[in-house]
Amino acid sequence: MLVKVFGAAVQGIHATLITIEVNVSRGIRFLLVGLPDASVKESHERIVSALEVNGLRFPRQQIVINMSPADIRKEGSAYDLPLAVGVLAASGTIHSDRLSSTLMMGELSLDGNVLPLKGALSIAVMAKEQGFNDLILPDANAAEAAVVNGVAVYGVKHIREVVAFFNGESSLRRVVVHVERVFLNQRVSFEYDFSDVKGQENVKRALEVAAAGGHNVVMVGPPGSGKSMMARRMPTILPPFTLEEALETTKIHSVAGKTGQQLSLMAQRPFRSPHHTISDVAMVGGGSWPQPGEISLAHNGVLFLDELPEFNHHVLEVMRQPLEDRKIVISRARFSVEYPASFMLVAAMNPCPCGFHNHPEKECVCTPGTVQRYINRISGPLLDRIDIQIEIVPVPFDKIAAVTAAEQSKVIRDRVMRGREIQRLRYQKMKGIYCNAQMSSKMIHRFAQPDDAGLKLLRSAMERLSLSARAYSRILKVARTIADLAESETVQAVHLAEAISYRSLDRETWAGY
Repeated sequence: MLVKVFGAAVQGIHATLITIEVNVSRGIRFLLVGLPDASVKESHERIVSALEVNGLRFPRQQIVINMSPADIRKEGSAYDLPLAVGVLAASGTIHSDRLSSTLMMGELSLDGNVLPLKGALSIAVMAKEQGFNDLILPDANAAEAAVVNGVAVYGVKHIREVVAFFNGESSLRRVVVHVERVFLNQRVSFEYDFSDVKGQENVKRALEVAAAGGHNVVMVGPPGSGKSMMARRMPTILPPFTLEEALETTKIHSVAGKTGQQLSLMAQRPFRSPHHTISDVAMVGGGSWPQPGEISLAHNGVLFLDELPEFNHHVLEVMRQPLEDRKIVISRARFSVEYPASFMLVAAMNPCPCGFHNHPEKECVCTPGTVQRYINRISGPLLDRIDIQIEIVPVPFDKIAAVTAAEQSKVIRDRVMRGREIQRLRYQKMKGIYCNAQMSSKMIHRFAQPDDAGLKLLRSAMERLSLSARAYSRILKVARTIADLAESETVQAVHLAEAISYRSLDRETWAGY
């Protein structure tokens, strides 16, 4: 008897429909074809044990299973459940006309428990697009998949529940998630707040500008000056997630297995802080069968690189293209996978190996050459892609001990959101452009052209600081954001002056020369 059941293969952050054809006939062989990997082939032993432990008969006949399309590699143990149901249906143990309208995935343990999988949200989106009525997934993944409207999601813990469901002996509890209620209640609840940061008003201003325009930023200062503290509070001043952004970000984390059990939807922008010993594959993604890296896990959020010069040079260089393209394409011999990587880079570093160069009180013991070599660990092209470079000095004791409350993140976020709204209206007819940091050269000339006084100031700064053409564009982008925060239609000299002040590392005298 030939039956068809349906599963899914997750490639990148998207899922593809997999049709599993099972034919049981006379003979004694078990054949599994359709480009399965080793873990899929091993499903035979798991299925046999799960069925026999629960009193279900595994047919002692010839079983031929084809997983179509056969040119897509099937990997992972999550095909156990649809394979088991297909075998039971082809042998007559399951009688149901609901198989054609149901998509199912899940790994089986030897006693028949259904174990969690990766990519549940991507699978649910595909199931809806393909017109399936029902989606059966492990109970731990059901809440995540249920955010997709238009398909009934059922969470199961044991294979007995699935068999009873298809035979009409019992029903499954449909998982329902009130997406907007959960999403809106959680998206502006943060553990950290900028009111905890004493002093550093100029740095807070630079971070506000960065958040308003989506600009990359590096903070340079001695140990204990508050770099990491302020970086961790960046998500609190970014605009709240839109539902579309939340779905896309949750997809990436779901594919990587980072969502956690019972999580339905990510409500806050991600903050990723990898250690400086990270490999280039872990940073940008990849592997034999690619998985998203840190830059994709930080999509729509913040990627924080602490002690920037300590990162491997190659790791930093492979980030250059994703910083420009806001995506990463991982190519292999037979296929390529694209992951989104539109993140805000926030980096922190000491000014020199000892950490006290330009310190107002402590003396630096590094020679000028040592300081320059330390800075040169970060390539010029990468620094050019960082719009804002801000120098930090330690906070005086009087400000640390002050009881006066600092400005709360909510107040800063309100200003950032007003600036973002101006940008949204400006770029609403331009596909893929949402903030000033994404402007092309043509758009910079159209929207960020300075007046005569500003042009004269910029020319003087370019000549004095020996800035590159890319730095020129970065200054204009930042100046456009500062003008938006001031609700100014034009970029004026005062906006350019502030933007130029955010190019600390471009100054020839910075390293002691």
